[in-house]
Amino acid sequence: MRRRNFLQLCAAAGLGFSTPVAASATASADEADRELPSYDGPYYIVFNASGGWDTTYLMDPKGINEINRLYKHGDILTEGNHRFAPNAKQIEAGISNETFFAKYGKELLVINGLDYSVNNHSPCSRYMATGKLDSLAYPTFAALVAACNGPDVPLAFLTFGNYSATGNLVPLSRVPYLNSLNRLANADGVDGSTRHSYHDDFVSDRIERALEAQMQARIESNRLPRVERSQSMLYAAQLNSRALQRVTPFIPKSSPKERLSRQVDIALASFRAGICVSANLSIGQFDSHANNDTDQMKLIPELLAGVDYLITKAEQWKIREKLVVVMQSEMGRTPTYNKGNGKDHWSIGSIMFMGAGIQGNRVIGATDEEQFLVPINPETLATDKQAGIRVRPEHIHSALRDFAGISTHRSCDNFPLKVAEEERLKNLFG
Repeated sequence: MRRRNFLQLCAAAGLGFSTPVAASATASADEADRELPSYDGPYYIVFNASGGWDTTYLMDPKGINEINRLYKHGDILTEGNHRFAPNAKQIEAGISNETFFAKYGKELLVINGLDYSVNNHSPCSRYMATGKLDSLAYPTFAALVAACNGPDVPLAFLTFGNYSATGNLVPLSRVPYLNSLNRLANADGVDGSTRHSYHDDFVSDRIERALEAQMQARIESNRLPRVERSQSMLYAAQLNSRALQRVTPFIPKSSPKERLSRQVDIALASFRAGICVSANLSIGQFDSHANNDTDQMKLIPELLAGVDYLITKAEQWKIREKLVVVMQSEMGRTPTYNKGNGKDHWSIGSIMFMGAGIQGNRVIGATDEEQFLVPINPETLATDKQAGIRVRPEHIHSALRDFAGISTHRSCDNFPLKVAEEERLKNLFG
């Protein structure tokens, strides 16, 4: 049967795939005739520098107190309101800080002096992704915004790793390769082929009609809620298999070598097809306990190159103005080197944003000459050592929810962040 072939192809392609189930999926078999909605933005991309990036080699430069070994304080560069560490002479591949800030500084919002509160990978990743440190139930922002904006969208929340909890609001979808996406989009095609199908069109139509009749019969019979939900998921998957075909024209013919670029291609193709709301992208190995400078000079340019690849292709496909981009890591690196020329975990870090609706050329917050955070006034967003607050992930996520227009959605109500009104960051995104 077509459904069995669909599942077999998913397994063969190595897909961890779930399909969203809308409440309307169980309402009537007549729903099968409707085209599932095409999501038209905004699209949310979260880049995760997994392991803990060294912010002093990127957007929060120091060059004093032996915090860095590759540049001095007088070498720090500026672009508009941004200050950044020079690294063009130290890198062999990717994009330098110089190029990145020159190209995107006017669009970039940087927040320095972010307090992660702890410095272990697991809780920090969870905290940074969800805004909630003391719960395993909260969804990541990417999953939350997908659930609020596109619960019926087939691949509403794509993830390529890092912390990816959904709060049971929306299924997560893992599509590791472009070929996997092609197989998924053409589940009735032999090896994902659009020319050679397992069934002729009239046979596929008869199968779908039989599935509709079976679903209607199940709806009319009394069944346990768990059984009913499972059957609804089965039927919703059949509906989504048709919607997924929309992605086929947007799948690139060849796959890039760079790991972030591969993830970007899958996400952008899904955005273009209207079958995705958000994507959680990730590259690892930032945990530079040994040879910090060498590792960071490989990984930071790779991360920035991935962001540049995203923006460049999104512009070519005319969806750049619909993108919201988050660049984050779960921790920073210590202001001192260990005996292995590495840096250990540091609970102070930074985050960067750019995209639709975000006012750029701005830097909010700071760290001092010893890399400790400086509190900020939540009303003015200026540093304020005496009366300011320590900005933590829940402050950022509360502002993100407001910015995305989902803060009053019932899904957000189920996962409150409980930021006091006097601590809410006013006009964080401009």
